[in-house]
Amino acid sequence: MKLAELCNTDVSYIGQIEIGRRFPSMEMIEKIAGALKLAPYRLFMTESGVAYGETDKTADFLAGIPADIRDDIIARLSAAARTGIAAVLSS
Repeated sequence: MKLAELCNTDVSYIGQIEIGRRFPSMEMIEKIAGALKLAPYRLFMTESGVAYGETDKTADFLAGIPADIRDDIIARLSAAARTGIAAVLSS
């Protein structure tokens, strides 16, 4: 309930996301991450810090990148994805 409140959305919507019935928009992902005080990409990682669908080799590669550079890359990719999604939706 608190998460829904912090994200300015309905409790049932958050519940549907939790059980996999709905997938949040990029804007909602950012709101949820902000409410949880996380970088948005962290929502897609396992407890061990590996992104879902990654192999150990990928995780090892990502671990070798300095955190500030990795975060910058992820932020730029997220921005590019939002721009691309907006372009597709507007056409």
